[in-house]
Amino acid sequence: MSRPLRVAVVGAGPAGIYAADILTKSDTPVSIDLIERLPAPYGLIRYGVAPDHPRIKQIVNALQRVLERPEIRLLGNVDYGVDLKLEDLRQHYDAVIFATGADRDRDLAVPGVDLPGSFGAADFVSWYDGHPDAPRDWPLTARSVAVIGAGNVALDVARVLAKTADEMLTTEIPDNVYRGLAASQVTDVHVFGRRGPAQAKFTPLELRELDHSPNVEVIVHPEDIEFDEGSMRAINGSNQVKMVVKTLQDWALRDPGTRPRRLHLHFLHSPAEILGETEVTGLRTERMELDGDGGARGTGEFHDWDVQAVYRAVGYLSTHLADLPFDHDAGTVPHDAGRVLDLDGQHMPGVYVTGWIKRGPVGLIGHTKGDALETVGSLLADQPTLPTPAEPDPDAVLDLLRERGVAFTTLTGWNQLDQHERALGEARGRERIKVVSREEMLDISTR
Repeated sequence: MSRPLRVAVVGAGPAGIYAADILTKSDTPVSIDLIERLPAPYGLIRYGVAPDHPRIKQIVNALQRVLERPEIRLLGNVDYGVDLKLEDLRQHYDAVIFATGADRDRDLAVPGVDLPGSFGAADFVSWYDGHPDAPRDWPLTARSVAVIGAGNVALDVARVLAKTADEMLTTEIPDNVYRGLAASQVTDVHVFGRRGPAQAKFTPLELRELDHSPNVEVIVHPEDIEFDEGSMRAINGSNQVKMVVKTLQDWALRDPGTRPRRLHLHFLHSPAEILGETEVTGLRTERMELDGDGGARGTGEFHDWDVQAVYRAVGYLSTHLADLPFDHDAGTVPHDAGRVLDLDGQHMPGVYVTGWIKRGPVGLIGHTKGDALETVGSLLADQPTLPTPAEPDPDAVLDLLRERGVAFTTLTGWNQLDQHERALGEARGRERIKVVSREEMLDISTR
């Protein structure tokens, strides 16, 4: 080929940037456009990781170095399916990699789930992370709150609900989030997992962080600490599970402290119904028992909890992308080693997936590197048979966006926004204060 291979990567979160990184390190000359729906890059890192996890947010330093490579161009505020469709991308690129992640809450099929006061974790995370499409205000009037789920997202939601607003002032939270948390009336947060402690999906570090707040007492009820043969296999087979279980056992044995807020961790409780007529007034759970193989079954014993809000953190789902097949149950695009498969099971030439849209929202951020490696390997192997685009000139897609009136942002614009947020933070002794409004983000990025 007399020109670099033109590749569009839709989604500038970790999965998309990892794919671009691997492509630039291959022996094939490439020209990559990272196409991002939001004005700023980094996806899950910026808008999915809790603000009091600065250690994880430091991953952006490595991602930024990838974005600065000359073979890569960032095109932000470009909405796939609206501003550009698949036929447009095929006109301008040899191949397209979709790396759009997962941004919706998985459904929880219990009565009362639609009551006011019943929330999805993804929506709450978007609010406290300052997502431009999230509401500016959040109702934090409940004194007692239930969080359904036994993974790190449930821990994040519970921790942010339980902490005081002033504890979050060292983070990048915007002013509207601080005001919302300061008005919160919460005293108790209850986290419910339907299986036992050995089946919880917490990571040890995130679990232990719950106990770091001077204002939050973490309480584990001894009657919820149960193990069966499946539990023992899980504990003996994983140091991570062993550390999680040891932490929970230690907490179950200690006397309750006197910190003003309490975070309760409950196991073997499955949500049966969210109670209330016009708003949430309680949660009914069924007591579960371990089945010996790592699962749990109902006992027919129910308990009603006096809570005024319920947050469901039972998993994320990806959004169906225009012009692509979609498995609505799994929330993924059908593929073979990253090659997108059409409804007949045939590879759609030049179309690929990576990250959570490929395998579902499981694993840690770094696990998407393996996804990207497989997908890029498939793309490069397919290079001789990739369809040739009609307009591969890099300027042609920019002309098309301008013609359609799309106010796209670039890496230069992101750097301007980044510097602006850091300056806002520096003025108040903080590392950063995040800009929330899309209009303000665009204004700063396009100056």
